[in-house]
Amino acid sequence: MAAKQKPCLQGVLFDWDGTLIDSYHADTSAYLAMFKEMAIAWGMEELEKHYSPNWYQVYRAAKLPRRLWREADRAWRAHYAKHQPKLISGARRVLEAIRTKHRLGLVTSGDRDRVLRQLRLFRLMRLFSARVCSGDTLKKKPHPAPLRLALRQMGLQAASCVYVGDAPQDVEMARR
Repeated sequence: MAAKQKPCLQGVLFDWDGTLIDSYHADTSAYLAMFKEMAIAWGMEELEKHYSPNWYQVYRAAKLPRRLWREADRAWRAHYAKHQPKLISGARRVLEAIRTKHRLGLVTSGDRDRVLRQLRLFRLMRLFSARVCSGDTLKKKPHPAPLRLALRQMGLQAASCVYVGDAPQDVEMARR
């Protein structure tokens, strides 16, 4: 009798914002309010043109001095907290179905405290065997370091996994 082979696909890793939760309104509203608070003359057009999951790239594009980044982070978080993003319809059902055969991981540029709070709110924490957030690695998306850390935490090889995201930076990270 032949030895039982491991399935080709062993893990599915997901982005959080825009992929599993609809955070577009909360995110953009927080940016626009933070810009106003920080006296940055940017509107939606500039944000869309320069948007990146790596918010420090947004700060650089807006020519915000590095010494003000912590203040901008604080302002963004305070404005974001005024909103309640929703779980994408069907996301829980899809995650639970995938989890019956594959391990799940989460790789996000989102702030750890916020993402973990949302995972608890939506009762999804137990589904993910790895959760990598902003600050867990020195490099941010689209650099592959966050994805590689999640794969190490899961004990899986990249060749046996897929990554699901909503942004070009997600695709670039997965390809690298």
